[in-house]
Amino acid sequence: MLTRRELFPNVIEMNFQARRRFGCCVYLVFSDTDWALVDIGYEDTVQEIIDLIRDMDFPLANCRYLIATHADADHVQGLKRAAELLPAAETVAHPDAKKILENGDRIASYAEIPAQQISIDMPTLAIAKTVKEGDVLSLGDQQLEVWDTPGHATGQLSFRFGDLLLSGDNIFRDGCVGGIDAHHGSDIPEFIASLKRIQSSDVKWLLPSHGPAFKNDHALLQSTIDRLDGYQHMADFGTCAVDWPLLDEWDDELAKGTSPE
Repeated sequence: MLTRRELFPNVIEMNFQARRRFGCCVYLVFSDTDWALVDIGYEDTVQEIIDLIRDMDFPLANCRYLIATHADADHVQGLKRAAELLPAAETVAHPDAKKILENGDRIASYAEIPAQQISIDMPTLAIAKTVKEGDVLSLGDQQLEVWDTPGHATGQLSFRFGDLLLSGDNIFRDGCVGGIDAHHGSDIPEFIASLKRIQSSDVKWLLPSHGPAFKNDHALLQSTIDRLDGYQHMADFGTCAVDWPLLDEWDDELAKGTSPE
């Protein structure tokens, strides 16, 4: 049996377990012999991840859920393959993410980004179970509490597990956040609201979808919230911005006949 390297009690992160980076964080949450995976990453690493899980002596038949925090390709490209290897598990996602995954929406899933010449396979699959704010996923004698945390992507979820929050692409240890892109369903006011919710909660640790886990630090969250608040009023962020104060200033100057200074 391979020694289990628990990141926190009852939580194994597969990159941490392997001591190398597969891609996005893949969390194995367990209670006794029942377990679930939160995100799975790319298709080409699925088999290796499943082999590691088997080597840690988790019965493959006891995987209860394959959970998608959201429908980005780097999180879920391998979900169909994982479901084939773990047929007893229910695939789980937000209703909006379900639509993206079942309809094969390549733009919303970031499988197709023409400007960056990105075009990867994105297998479609049926999502067996949808969850939203307030729902609970039972796992043995433990529970995953579902939080709606939109902003980065349509249908992004976070999952509270005791004093931990599997927080998706909401925020990373360096204060960065998941990409903001109108084509992706990003919404800056919703993003800020999600970050404020995390900041004000009594969650102690954030387990993001990229990079290492870190403490729920009020100052770090506030710095990010302040930065995103600025984005709301900048032309740089196009249709994701809520306004552009310069145009109001210009209207006033035009009405007054103000000359350039």
